[in-house]
Amino acid sequence: MISSEFNEIFRKYASDKEIFHDLMPLRAREILLVAPAFDAFTLEQDGLLTEILFEGYYQLNMSNPPRVTNVSTMEEALEKCSNRHFDMIIVMSRLGQGGHVELSKALKKASPRTPIYLLLNDNVEVGALDRRRQELQRNYDQIFVWNGNSEIFMAMVKYMEDRANLENDTAVGLTRVILLVEDSIRYYSRYLPILYSEILKQVTRLAKDQNVDGMTRTLSMRVRPKVILATTYEEAIALAERYQDFLLCVITDRKYPKDGLLDREAGIKLIKAVKDRNPYLPTLLQSSDPFKESWATAIQSGFLNKNSYTLGAELSAFFHESLGFGDFIFRNEQGQELVRAVNMEDLQAKLRTVPVESLVYHASRNHFSAWIMARGEVQVAKVLGKFRISDYRDPEEMRAFLINVGDYVQRMKTLGKVVPLTESTPKDEPNILRLAPGSMGGKGRGVAFIHSLLARMDLGGLVPEANIRIPRSAIIGTEEFTSFISRHGLRQMLQNDVDDDLIKRRFLTGSLSPELMAKLRIFLANHARGPVAVRSSGLLEDSLSHPFAGLYNTFFLPNNDPDPGVREAQLAEAIKLVYASVYTKAARSYFQAIDYKIEEEQMAILIQEVSGRRFGDRFYPHISGVAQSFNYYPVAYTQPQDGIANLAVGLGKYVVEGDKAYRFSPPYPEMDMLPPKEQFRTTQKHFYALDMSRTAIDLYSGEDATLLSLDIAEAEKDGALQHCASVWDWNDDRIRDGLDHPGPRVVNFRNILKYDQFPLPRILQHLLEVIRDAMETPVELEFAVNLDKDPVNGKPTFTLLQIKHQLMDSAEVNLDPETLDPSGLFLFSERCVGNGVVEGLRDIVWVDPDGFDKFETPALAAEIERLNDRFRTGGGKYVLLGPGRWGSNDQHLGIPIQWSMISCAQVIVEYAMENFQADASLGSHFFHNVTSLNIGYFTVPYPRGASVLDWDWLRQQPETWRSGCLVHTTLEAPVHIVMDGRRSASAIFKRVPPPPPEQDPEEPL
Repeated sequence: MISSEFNEIFRKYASDKEIFHDLMPLRAREILLVAPAFDAFTLEQDGLLTEILFEGYYQLNMSNPPRVTNVSTMEEALEKCSNRHFDMIIVMSRLGQGGHVELSKALKKASPRTPIYLLLNDNVEVGALDRRRQELQRNYDQIFVWNGNSEIFMAMVKYMEDRANLENDTAVGLTRVILLVEDSIRYYSRYLPILYSEILKQVTRLAKDQNVDGMTRTLSMRVRPKVILATTYEEAIALAERYQDFLLCVITDRKYPKDGLLDREAGIKLIKAVKDRNPYLPTLLQSSDPFKESWATAIQSGFLNKNSYTLGAELSAFFHESLGFGDFIFRNEQGQELVRAVNMEDLQAKLRTVPVESLVYHASRNHFSAWIMARGEVQVAKVLGKFRISDYRDPEEMRAFLINVGDYVQRMKTLGKVVPLTESTPKDEPNILRLAPGSMGGKGRGVAFIHSLLARMDLGGLVPEANIRIPRSAIIGTEEFTSFISRHGLRQMLQNDVDDDLIKRRFLTGSLSPELMAKLRIFLANHARGPVAVRSSGLLEDSLSHPFAGLYNTFFLPNNDPDPGVREAQLAEAIKLVYASVYTKAARSYFQAIDYKIEEEQMAILIQEVSGRRFGDRFYPHISGVAQSFNYYPVAYTQPQDGIANLAVGLGKYVVEGDKAYRFSPPYPEMDMLPPKEQFRTTQKHFYALDMSRTAIDLYSGEDATLLSLDIAEAEKDGALQHCASVWDWNDDRIRDGLDHPGPRVVNFRNILKYDQFPLPRILQHLLEVIRDAMETPVELEFAVNLDKDPVNGKPTFTLLQIKHQLMDSAEVNLDPETLDPSGLFLFSERCVGNGVVEGLRDIVWVDPDGFDKFETPALAAEIERLNDRFRTGGGKYVLLGPGRWGSNDQHLGIPIQWSMISCAQVIVEYAMENFQADASLGSHFFHNVTSLNIGYFTVPYPRGASVLDWDWLRQQPETWRSGCLVHTTLEAPVHIVMDGRRSASAIFKRVPPPPPEQDPEEPL
């Protein structure tokens, strides 16, 4: 029973921030002060009223302070009211001058819904008021006395706002209510400023202690307790009954009117009445007679001497001890202190060890609920308040429940959020930790977004047989990068053409800030339990228009040296090398290609645990991959909107760098996109793993310093291929499922995609749909899968590593293949990425297939880079044609180039040869840059089929430059390029089609 109700109340806990926005909708923005000229002048000349309202209102509500308009006569007041709306009116006037009733009636008529308060000058006027009090109370909403205490002005504003917002805030945010019962104008005018001051001080302190972001801390101030004032017994009882579910405490005088007469025991009767409904409600009896304290003790109430010189301090103590604003003090039955808890985490720890008697003592008095309520955990407190000791089998069951409540509070408070890292940050929660301030950068924003999204999704109900999570992550904000660059004078390196090695050396000699180094030590000691990946998260990275994919470095660290100092130094070195990658030649070329200034880039760092498991001296996941919600190359009955996924064994570096990965469409996992023989020919031959055999590493040598490239047979020895591969049967020219037969292995994930050994297709299909809808663009996901059962719940785990946009161009282009004249085509392809028309290109850089040697591809890559540099210097663009796959690191699949080496190419063509074929670079960093920049990307297969590639025409054009099989041709007239993204069709026309003849305006239509 307890668990189900608890979970039901917390079902929508994540909406607390939205609730905060809906609190205190009515706030004082315009105040009319009607005061004698001298008093108004004195207040404003001393800066008293403006300063008090500004400080009190601003700190408490975190919004614009109200504007005060001063007038001195009734005529001025009525004129102002006729021209402007006021939220409250304060009449400050000496009673001897008279006219108050007439003034209040006139103001009520002019502004019938505006509360009007009378502010008396001093206690002498309170005495003079007695004869006319009832008459004035009928015409003023409340009467206060100044007595020189400047905080009365802020208290009056807060009182007005509390009365105006009480109904809304208790209904929407379960806001607590303090009931003050006092009929003496002098005393409640003294009490209210003290109450509000104490509430402000306590709520501000608790808000600062909360482990939440600044906005949530600011908004949570609105959930502060509201104060309502009653001056008679009947009014107090009515308010207590109306707000009984929200009462935080009752503070009452001993004597005030009841049944129309002064009752010297009215306060005693009120406390007894409210305690009959709630025996654990904190109450405070106040009296000017100190001997009445025994009366308060007899009814289990606190006591306050109204004439005490330490009234404020005593009221503060009441807030701390009875209302839960201070430390939680565990006591025994005799009231003796046993131990203290300073926050929720500390309370959990103490709950495990305090004696049962102390638990019963506090639970029976509802102390846990009150203490948690004071910290803004309204819903938790409400749950606790519903249960009594008799609801549990024994006190130990109650202890376990209270501890679980603490766990739930901590988890819900940080659910889906980025939390600052401290020594007390929970070690076992899957939070994203912030190690330094500043922007989180592109990757950081993406990871934070999916962390928040996954926290709010019922993934357990959708895919109950698997865990779906993000890796444990930490983010170093961009402020560390900017201060690092400035501190070490590194920005000047941009002005010189410095080589990459010098850049890395200069960055490695710098030092990270002491503050960040301290956070890294905490992170490594408390949160990083295994290998970590140190990833770039540039401010512009993974943006919608320019993804910067693969441009910056990522380093994998084994994090296994027994010396914490060595692991700390390795992590710091990786961070500095990621910073250095911002200034490398590849980065500078990319920025120039997209017409951005590299000075605009700032670098955050994303540190993530590496997903996978250890196999002896190496570490890798069973499966890694990339999934896209839009498929540029649909086959058979699949549609572009069905998406595509690329899978491989081992670390995801294999997929994103363009190696041969297995492709499938998530809605149709059983469908083979390639025939069996082609699957065998193109199957994964090697994989990447993190080398765990060495503790000493040299990151200066590059990203691969800690990685191993291993034959796929090694994965089978590790037992990692059990559900990921099948066997090629030479005799029957077919693929046999499973690994029980001898023969070459084909990595096709048959047990998972065909026999649902792991629900990967369902997970991808659902995540692609949800994240695409949330981001309102096609999306790309990077993920990893560990098929081992989690020791906690026995489920395998899907880990979502990153998300990014897929850019889609919606321009209307219509390319109908049936209407094309083949003689006018240089190229036609039915496998095209891109959309739109490209004009003005006269330069074609192409690899002549007649002289191509697949063993010379690295030399070709170097030649292409040099040629590209010349185009970049001249500001030109060109069409690039080459065999195999562009963007692959494998020289046997294509020319091994990086994006920066061909950054001036406007259209890229991959053509296949009889003995040199490869699939397109789907899912790779290279491909993502191509599609996001809307660069034409065409594939011409072998055999050609319906495709066209007119080599004869190209060879007849004048060659500007040739080196071996690499040729630069400059045409006399530019080609005309059309890309129809809807049909995935593209054409390069040999010449620009002539414009249609103009219609003679005199010729009839």
